[in-house]
Amino acid sequence: MSQTEGLRVFTQRKMAAIGLLGFAGGLPLFLTSRTMQAWMTAEKVDLTTIGLFSLVGLPYSTKFLWAPFIDRYCPPFLGRRRGWMAITQALLALAIAALAFGNPRTAVLAFAFTALGVAFLSATQDIAIDAYRVDVLEPLEAGAGTAVYVVGYRAALLITGSAALILADRMTWNSVYLVMAGLMLLGVAATVWSPEPPPIDRVPETMTDAIVEPFRDFFARSKWRAVVILVFITLYRLADSMAGNMATPFLLKSGFSQTDVGAIQGGVGLLATIVGALCGGGLINRLGINRCLWVFGVLQLASNIGYYILSLDPRYTVMVAVIIVENFCAGLVVAGFGAFFMSLCSPRFSATQYALMTSLMAFSRDVLVAPAGKIAEATGWPNFFLLTIAAGIPAMLLLPVFAPWNSPTPYGARQ
Repeated sequence: MSQTEGLRVFTQRKMAAIGLLGFAGGLPLFLTSRTMQAWMTAEKVDLTTIGLFSLVGLPYSTKFLWAPFIDRYCPPFLGRRRGWMAITQALLALAIAALAFGNPRTAVLAFAFTALGVAFLSATQDIAIDAYRVDVLEPLEAGAGTAVYVVGYRAALLITGSAALILADRMTWNSVYLVMAGLMLLGVAATVWSPEPPPIDRVPETMTDAIVEPFRDFFARSKWRAVVILVFITLYRLADSMAGNMATPFLLKSGFSQTDVGAIQGGVGLLATIVGALCGGGLINRLGINRCLWVFGVLQLASNIGYYILSLDPRYTVMVAVIIVENFCAGLVVAGFGAFFMSLCSPRFSATQYALMTSLMAFSRDVLVAPAGKIAEATGWPNFFLLTIAAGIPAMLLLPVFAPWNSPTPYGARQ
């Protein structure tokens, strides 16, 4: 792809739509993870409970179980992908509003189940949006499309992360969550405006086809390497997930205010992530997916060294530098990982295949990191962040098996 063609791809309507859908997809995530952790920390909930609340994100890890339903059935309005997107977005607005009336300290169980409902609807929205992206983008547009999606996604994290924490210093957390519920309705408008993907030949005709054929197709293309790919997907972002799971409690307990954390994580951090994602999208077109997985993976591990340094020297300037580096590297990784996922999906089964891969990634982010709070309490912050670096090494050792350096695309990629 030439430089002119590379720039022209960003001017298409579908790219703008993907950016808006990224905003809708990102809006619920922090409301059941990082921002919720800040609310729970403010309510003086203990670290172990905060860490265990990552299990609320279990639907993100298991969404492949109901993704075939999204592939098989088409709502009576807006088509096979956009119809499901609109339904889940409307329900998310209601569920987040319900969460706003909860109390994480005096009614923990009810609060947890409500958050679980938000996570389930959010995961279902992700299934539909991810399938829409696979269906509407050409293979050479995957890097750019992923970058644009990340920009929209991170803009939502700015609202639910940075703005929410700043607002929480000026109003109750319950009011903050009501504001977030209202913003979710913007996703419905974005879905209605989005262009319809090209028609797909041979849509699954039965639930059996929708369940069995996506896995048969994936394993037929990747053969024995399919198992290695799935293990790699589970482990690739483990280092980043462990650090991210405890980042907000760590920063708040290190003496930084909610406003400091919100402004730097969501403001400067957002800008760094956007730059990283756009750089990642450009590098994918130049270097290929395989080399980007190598380079971005190494940078991801290196970025956690910053948190180790910050745990020894908790100064404001150090915090700013650490968050900039970590978020820039995260932007690179998300762009590379998204393009990698899309390369392995067939449009016929994009909902189920993409959901399987993102479920494994979410399993790492939400389940494998559940003991992170306990580990941090037992080891102390410096040793904890060193352990996060070690946790990312196994995935890098798997890359030569299916993504050799000198090949542009992984084994089993769709043509």
